[in-house]
Amino acid sequence: MIPTIAGAARAIAAKQLSPVELTEACLARVEALDGTLNAFIRLEAAGARAQAKAAEARVMKGESRGPLDGIPFAHKDIYCTAGIPTTAHSRVLKDHVPQEDATTVRLLAEAGVVMLGKLATHEFAFGGPSFDLPWPPARNPWNPAHFPAGSSSGTGAAVAAGMILGGTGSDTGGSIRGPAALCGIAGIKPTYGLCSRAGVLPLAQSLDHTGPMAWTVEDCALLLQAMAGHDPADPASANRPVPDFSAELGQGVKGLRIGVIRHFHETDAPVSPATLAGIDAAAAFFRQEGAEVRDVTLPSLAEFNACGWLILLTESFAVHEEWMRRDPMLYGELMRDRLALGGMLSAADYMAAQKKRRELIAATVAATQDVDILLTAAQPGEAARFEDVPKWGFLERLNFTIPFNVTGWPGLTLCTGFGAGGLPVAMQLIGKPFAEPTLFRAGHAYEAAHPWRAKRPALVTG
Repeated sequence: MIPTIAGAARAIAAKQLSPVELTEACLARVEALDGTLNAFIRLEAAGARAQAKAAEARVMKGESRGPLDGIPFAHKDIYCTAGIPTTAHSRVLKDHVPQEDATTVRLLAEAGVVMLGKLATHEFAFGGPSFDLPWPPARNPWNPAHFPAGSSSGTGAAVAAGMILGGTGSDTGGSIRGPAALCGIAGIKPTYGLCSRAGVLPLAQSLDHTGPMAWTVEDCALLLQAMAGHDPADPASANRPVPDFSAELGQGVKGLRIGVIRHFHETDAPVSPATLAGIDAAAAFFRQEGAEVRDVTLPSLAEFNACGWLILLTESFAVHEEWMRRDPMLYGELMRDRLALGGMLSAADYMAAQKKRRELIAATVAATQDVDILLTAAQPGEAARFEDVPKWGFLERLNFTIPFNVTGWPGLTLCTGFGAGGLPVAMQLIGKPFAEPTLFRAGHAYEAAHPWRAKRPALVTG
């Protein structure tokens, strides 16, 4: 059995599980599975073994650093790691070795995680899935012929396959929540500014978020506890106390007010039958457990997408303009063409999108005065085969996650069952700014009452 972070932490604290043995088990799964899944760009086995031995020594001396001490972990390869290459899955940075850790990398190391290596991403967290890069794209553990979503694709695949118990992701338009949905795990995009982005390679800085991905909601809460906090090195970092993200776990949903954004997933962009059934069943569960559930209406999904993608394209070109002008052919085709599209947008376009953004945020606030949590889809359906993923899919198909990059509100994705081909389906729960404990409360209540966490991909279970 592959433990959760919470379960492993309890067993390690009781001296019933060795961090060394747990790390060796994860490294064995990497060796067995990663030739198929391509989740890792770089494996740091020697360093992981040394960190696991140090964690075990702390535990044996009664000096554990907490629930993450000795937990096998890995970072998306846009998180800078001192002395270890950080490539963004791109030949542009194939020889880039940072001198300092990203703030969140440092915080997680201080909490005791055992860092197994660096994980595949879409190129610079945007250009993928691409087959013309130095490393192949990650594949979905539930069926390797299928897409794991992106851009935190390696993290989604590695967690689902049990190669790590948790990992970092980033989310500019849904890059934590998309892979969490298609890989059947949990992922949280925190409130904008809650987690530092210092030392994480940027894509679109007014939309970028960092956050954790893991097998369960509870595990995400434990990881976010270590990652969150004010950082003067990030100009957008929120200077406010960090709450106990696990404080409301186990309280159930009685009394919560949940608004279903039904028009998003039924009218604006209809989802697959299994995805819709999972959302409807979740709403029924919340109502049965004492929550007040009703429909809410936000601005259309198309409005959020037009605004969000224009901002993302413009800001991403600004980040990459110098490299694009110097040698655009260093990029893969997808990233190069998407950046070029951003270069065609004007300052007037960008300012119009920012004006629209303020209007969309105001409308969202007004529409949600009487609810605590929003519920909608995270992805339109089950994972597509690689050959069926369109080059311009983010423009051809409305996206359920980018609205909450536009608003900066926290979003949690978790599995709601399985659909066509035995592939996972998911829902997205949205909270008010800095209300992550309540979001985890609702997600954990649903997860604890359903059997989905007992099932791993057949690739893993044999």
